[in-house]
Amino acid sequence: MHFDEVAAEAFNPPSTPRMLRQILRCQGVESFFACLESALRQHRISAAEIEWLRIHTNAAGREAIAFARKDADSGIESLFRWRLRTLGLPITPQVRIGGVGIVDFVIGDRLIVELDGKANHGDGPLRHKDLVRDAAAASRDYVTLRFDFAQVIYDWGTVEAAVVAQVSAGRHLD
Repeated sequence: MHFDEVAAEAFNPPSTPRMLRQILRCQGVESFFACLESALRQHRISAAEIEWLRIHTNAAGREAIAFARKDADSGIESLFRWRLRTLGLPITPQVRIGGVGIVDFVIGDRLIVELDGKANHGDGPLRHKDLVRDAAAASRDYVTLRFDFAQVIYDWGTVEAAVVAQVSAGRHLD
């Protein structure tokens, strides 16, 4: 590489795969996974760039790449799926349920998991909409677990325990 090429490259913004690799190195695999799924969702990384990343990363990064999907609506959805992957549960993201709409996840046949982002669903019209959806799901024999951003990020043990309890009780099956 000539000096001019090196100098030009030094001042260009890094590519998406290089940024993702740096996130993995500095922030860890969970942040990497959430950012990777975001890049996939937004079509900011190509198949060739994913292959480059797979070659130029570590085993944890390759595991995350293999597990990544392009339909996660938010980082907490990505983290939820990533953190539960070791349990081997049948988790389907972005499921359309008649009379309810699209839900974040269905575990098994009938356990709905909804994740509410930082936007407050605690009161007002968003809270009412959530309650209407939850009631519609219950009328169709679904069980709904609803968690907010803070629970997924800061109280994961409780989130996981609630999911495991419902699955252990068989509430995810028809």
